[in-house]
Amino acid sequence: MMRTRKRATTTDPREPDPDRSPAPRSGRASKGQQTFALGLGANLPRGGQSAANTLLQAIGALTRHLGPLETASLYRSAPMSRQPAASPQEIDRQPNYYNTAVTGITDLSPDALLALAKAFELAAGREGDPYRQDAPRTLDIDLLLYGRREHPCGDRPELTLPHPRLRQRRFVLEPLAELLPDWPLPPDGRTVRDVLPEVLSQRVERRPWPPTAGNDCAPP
Repeated sequence: MMRTRKRATTTDPREPDPDRSPAPRSGRASKGQQTFALGLGANLPRGGQSAANTLLQAIGALTRHLGPLETASLYRSAPMSRQPAASPQEIDRQPNYYNTAVTGITDLSPDALLALAKAFELAAGREGDPYRQDAPRTLDIDLLLYGRREHPCGDRPELTLPHPRLRQRRFVLEPLAELLPDWPLPPDGRTVRDVLPEVLSQRVERRPWPPTAGNDCAPP
């Protein structure tokens, strides 16, 4: 069963509790394990089902591969892009996106976790460059956080940690704030709750999760 968390208020002025463990409620990371966060998004139907249902099924399949996950609410937002190649007309023609986030604990490396995420994307029918930011997609899974690790952009920009656009996207921060509101973000240690107000001008809409249906988009 998918575990969901109560929404964290975005206007709570209280300071984060230093005694509160930032690990998800599904468990505490032991030696050799790390807390991680994945951001999931989709805006194209797949096999006659909605993008929201694709996210729901992907979470179920991820749970079977990674163990218990905490899942945020479902959010809907208009497409946006920072790619020069994407014209306003191209963006406007895209359907709305559905987004959420999950957290869990793993002993997989960041490389292995990202490889698993990309295998799920391919299994869900994603085509083209998996790292193009403005492309419509049947499923997108990004590695947002891996412990408190900071990995700068180098020859593997897809493994930049935290995710390089995490602080710029409300549809990423809003669900993440439900799960890890007091998680300190490198390099300055500001928490997810701290940085969320900076993107509240971006419009997102919380939506109900659809009923579970169809087959899982599990990798082969």
